[in-house]
Order: sequence, then C-alpha cells, then structure tokens
Amino acid sequence: MSFDNHSIAIIGAGMGGLAAAIRLAAAGRDVTVYEAHGWPGGKMRTVPSDAGPVDAGPTVLTLRDVLDDLFAAAGTATQDHLTLNALPVLARHYWADGTKLDLTHDAGQNADAITQAFGARAGHDFARFSAETRSLFDAFDAPIMRRATPSVLGAARAALANPKILPWLVPGRSLHSMLNARLSDPHLRQLFGRYATYVGGNPLLAPAVLGLVWQAEAAGVWAVKGGMARLAQTLAECLERLGGRLRLHTPVARILTEKGRATGLHLADGSEIACRQIIFNGDPAALPYLLDTPPKAPKPRQTRPRSLSARVWTFAAKVAPTGLGRDALAYHTLFFADDTDAEFSPLAQGQTPPDPTIYVCAQDRAQGVAPDGAERFQFILNAPATRTGTPETEVSCQTHPCDRLARFGLHLTPRPGPDSLTTPAMFAGLFPRSQGALYGLSPNGAQATFLRPTVRTRVKGLYLAGGGVHPGAGVPMALMSGGHAAAAVLSDPISADRSAPTGMRGGMSTGSAIVAPVPSRSSGS
Repeated sequence: MSFDNHSIAIIGAGMGGLAAAIRLAAAGRDVTVYEAHGWPGGKMRTVPSDAGPVDAGPTVLTLRDVLDDLFAAAGTATQDHLTLNALPVLARHYWADGTKLDLTHDAGQNADAITQAFGARAGHDFARFSAETRSLFDAFDAPIMRRATPSVLGAARAALANPKILPWLVPGRSLHSMLNARLSDPHLRQLFGRYATYVGGNPLLAPAVLGLVWQAEAAGVWAVKGGMARLAQTLAECLERLGGRLRLHTPVARILTEKGRATGLHLADGSEIACRQIIFNGDPAALPYLLDTPPKAPKPRQTRPRSLSARVWTFAAKVAPTGLGRDALAYHTLFFADDTDAEFSPLAQGQTPPDPTIYVCAQDRAQGVAPDGAERFQFILNAPATRTGTPETEVSCQTHPCDRLARFGLHLTPRPGPDSLTTPAMFAGLFPRSQGALYGLSPNGAQATFLRPTVRTRVKGLYLAGGGVHPGAGVPMALMSGGHAAAAVLSDPISADRSAPTGMRGGMSTGSAIVAPVPSRSSGS
C-alpha cells in the first residue's frame, strides 16, 4: 500500500465536503471525496415524481456571495455554470383568519404591506425590528459567522459598539419573549419566530439573537434553474474539472489513526486508503463511531441536544382552481398553525404537534407563474428528532397536510400517500447517528453558538465540515465551513511532513455512521 503525503480524503459529498474539495483542488492538492450514497449533495437531493425529480432537501439559497466566492476560488464564476433566479416574493404567508402577507427583499415594501395588513403600529414595529436585526446581523457576521472559530471578544466588541442590539443578547432571553416585546401583532410574532426553525431551533427556547436569521433571507433568496440538486451536481462537476475525484457508493467504515494522528481510511469493501489529512463532512455525532480513538471525538455537549427534524412530503399534484385558486402559491408559501404554543410546546417535549405550520415549496414557480398541469411540491412540517434507542411512533391525531390546506382553501389532487412521506426515523436511517436531526446540535440555549464543533479536531490531520459544524446549518453556512476546513488543511504543518505512517490498523464497524442501509425512500430537508 502506497502513501501519498499530499493526498487528502474527504468523507461525505455534502455542501461542506464539496466546497472544501473544490478549494483544495484549486490549490493543486490531490483530493478524493468518498460518498456513501449515490448522489452528491448530502441532504440536497431529489426524489422522482410524475412531474419530474422533486427537490427533497434544502429549498432556500441565501447569502449568494458565499457561493460566488467559491466559484471564484475555482477560477470561474457562478453564472458560467448555474442560472439563479432571484425570487420576487421571498415567502408568502397565510393565516387561518384569512390574512395573507407577501415579503420581499425591499424593506420599505415590506413595511407598507405589513401596515396594510395589520395596521400602522405593526408597520412601525416591523421597521424597528428590521433595523435592529440588520445591526445584529452586521455585528455577528465577521466575528462569528465568517470566522473558522467564533470570537467571543469580537462579538462583545461589536455589541458594545451598537447598544441598540444589546437587548437581543440578554442571557436567557428567548426569541419568543423578545418578539413579544418588540412586535405587538401576533401574526408577526409567529412569522418571525419561525425563523428559529430554519436552523433547527424552537422559538420558545432559542436565544433572541436568532432574530438575525431573518436578515439572511431579507438580503435575497434565489432559486436554481433545474432545482437545488443541480447546485450539488454542478459543484461535483467543478471538482472533477479541477482534477479532484468523487467516488459515489463508497462508504467509509473507519477513520484510522496512530498516536493521535490520522493515517487513512478503512472502506466498507475492506480496502484501506493511506492519507495524512482527512475532512469529515458528516454529523459530528457520528465521529465517535468511526474513530478508533473515541476519546478524541467531539464532546457530547458539542452534539447534544439535537436540533429539530421534520416530516417531509415530496410529490406532484395539480392545484384546483377553486378556493384560493391556482395562483395562490409563491415558490415559498407558509400556512401557519392556529397557535404558536400548541405547535412548539409539544416540540419542546420531544412530541410531534398534531397541526404544525406547513411550509410549501412549489418548485416550478420560481418565475411566479403557475405551471399548467401537475407541478412538484415539497411540504416541510416541524418534528422532533428521534430518541436514541426508541422506535419512532406516529401521532395518532396527526392531520394530513392536505386536510389542513383544504381548510385554507387550497385543494391539491391527487392527494399524496404515505409513500410520499419521509419521517425523522427515515432521516435517521439516511444519516446514521443523526437521530434524524437535520441541523446537528440544537441552537437552543445561549451558548449553543460557541459549543458547536469547529473545523479542527484533537486528532492531528482530521478536520470537520458541514452543517453540524460552525458556523451552522444552511447551504451558505455549510459552504463556509468547507472553506474553513480547506484553509486549515493548507496551513497545517502536517502537509510539510513527508514521513509515512508506520502501519495501518482498523476494521469495519457495523455501527458506523457511514456504513448503513439506505432506505428505499430517499428524502431530506
């Protein structure tokens, strides 16, 4: 078995792994990505339908500059490979009382729409909320989100320099309580509280600082022509053009180490790959089951408690012209639960609420026009992650989403059946050791931002990337983490050490986070 000091192995072809691989290949390094599944993108994938492949993973592309920077690092430009359509409506919102609200990237337009829907006081509240969360986002962007390791001191300095954001940083203050203090209208409190769920949090428990998540979306949302999975495929193609390799259907059974240093991989087929630098692009909770030195894995507090999961429906259907009508949906539309506490209190107890908010992605409406005939849909309903060792149980009173949508006046045909549903237990099967949590460590709690694992581990030559790593969940955040991992690899003195390891050891672990049966239904969020 030969050893190449300059070869780099990446486990997992999610957004973080692909971003790291592209940057390393562009720097002239020998990179191979090992992916257990048959597609690049991790949770960014598709499932078939009568109307074509449906995006079954992330549906929102924000902070486009992060993607542009990645293509620039590869010596090219985003527009040379992808067509991104800026959504005219960021999201459309419906409440059971008949209220409808569209939000756009224009703050003034949003304030006018809110004033018209909820009154002058609500419009004034929103203007203050928008200004404060914009300042909050700006204060945390450089010292927290853009750094490989979040700077507590940098964040403190930014906060002290802008006293109006200090109320958002009071220890123990939840997003829910902060919105109650800032927004007089209950519709707005429910709407902006939901942004905590976009990173896997519960607004009743999540820190108030997560109010800044709104600003990532307010800066613009893009739809990818060909679907979000096209983004993953394009990044894979970019990697291969740069000379990198992507090996699909190639599970990794164990990460091999010797004397606290990474030495290679043991693949599921029994072969061994020698390398001195490895990036793990998976849920950090899986790492103890891959390492032959578990004490070197992330600490439990860095991966527990788990974030939210979801019940995800993916299917094709027609929208009936009756009721709300065929033009009722935007690309992103939310149909809110009747009561915030009735939705999020059960989630806080690890239970699935019977009537949660329904997020609808109408994938074929990026241009704002209803297509003729059947169109592709993804529904996302918040649900708790599974409990370790406990079989998932369905809520007996769980309302079918189409029944609830019909009460709003939206009628779809045909009605999706059980084979269109992906549950938290199925996500746990697709991404072993994750418990079905879609965002890694829960963001609930004041210290969650600083507890999340960062790029470096205590094993020399082993690095982390992905949505479970700082700076957190979401496509741009995962791309950032890949950039941080690539920078760490390139700067590490291991790359200058040309001595080969003295031996390889390890064996297949049937409990590995990578070696696991893939359910016949593939879905994600």
